[in-house]
Amino acid sequence: MAFPLPESNPEALGLDPRPLERMCAVIERHIAEGHHPGAQVAVARNGRLALFRSFGTARVAPEGARDGDAGGRPADARSLFLMYSNTKVVTAAAVWMLVEDGLLRFSDTVAGHVPEFAANGKGEITVLQLLTHQGGFPSAVVPEACWEDHALLRKTVSNFTLEWTPGSKVRYHPAAAHWVSAVLIEAITGMDFRAFIRDRITAPLGLADEVFVGLPAGQLDRAADIYDPKVDGGYVPRAGENTAAHHAAGIPGGGGYGSARGMAAFYQMLAAGGALNGARVLAPRTIEFVTRNFTGDRIDEYMGLPMCRGIGPHSRGEHPVARGLGTIAHPRTFGHGGVGSSYCWADPASGASFAFFSNCRQTEEFHNRRMDVISSLAHMSILPA
Repeated sequence: MAFPLPESNPEALGLDPRPLERMCAVIERHIAEGHHPGAQVAVARNGRLALFRSFGTARVAPEGARDGDAGGRPADARSLFLMYSNTKVVTAAAVWMLVEDGLLRFSDTVAGHVPEFAANGKGEITVLQLLTHQGGFPSAVVPEACWEDHALLRKTVSNFTLEWTPGSKVRYHPAAAHWVSAVLIEAITGMDFRAFIRDRITAPLGLADEVFVGLPAGQLDRAADIYDPKVDGGYVPRAGENTAAHHAAGIPGGGGYGSARGMAAFYQMLAAGGALNGARVLAPRTIEFVTRNFTGDRIDEYMGLPMCRGIGPHSRGEHPVARGLGTIAHPRTFGHGGVGSSYCWADPASGASFAFFSNCRQTEEFHNRRMDVISSLAHMSILPA
């Protein structure tokens, strides 16, 4: 399958290559310093791919083994990285499509489509509240037994209990809200949410080989392992996430896999108002609506700062401090991150998009500093059209 973004170069797309080279040097330095074994980065603008590079190691070889032997593998253009919460925006896009299909409104209650979800006082939670982290159940857990048993999944999310009154707070829901979104998609469409995302989003965009919510068995060899920071000189594999079951589950709030160029292309679609290389999957007005700031100046209690939450991504806004998108980003820039490891964004004002993945779940302190540097360097490359 041909990749949907034609390859170009920074200069041809109105990007200064010097900040991009400094950005790549920062990534290489972080690998050399032992912050993560491997990475990918991609930058695109106006429907073309300006830069796509892979760095370091996708799978760390056991002690004494050489890369390519006994599990060690360099990162390359075919490597897929765990996207963590970058998956949330892909899942949210599937919900946006249901609105465009006339099957759902953002003001609808979830219980209007999944009646049993009304249990435990959840009957008035709207789709907008759900996807702007105002639902009131941030700590709710979905056990592994639900990953492939979606009848049990529906029962589990319906039994979630509230921690606070929906709408009264903004607090990041690391996983629970998007499990509910998956159940909502399945209740409305009758399809497995993973199949719906593939059939309506990734395949029409030409990204079926680049972005996965539910990684097929035939693609497992492409998956980079994910690690915790080094202990006693070596990276520590995150055993619960480096499994075929986790890869296949497609956890809708944090278990997708993708390449940096694939997510840069996905965000090119969003920056362009819902179309990529001639394939339209969403309306421009939908993208404009879902990327608005629905939480204003309210503090996200999990993040400790205003996150300017849209219905899926968050935006830069005008606040002095920004998470992940880069301090100097245009206020309309929007995107999402993955815990300790990644960030993706679009700047609709310039037509630029960006994706960075690494395969170590670093501390949030390091990750926030790193992304501010890397994202800001990408923004510094954007020249006037």
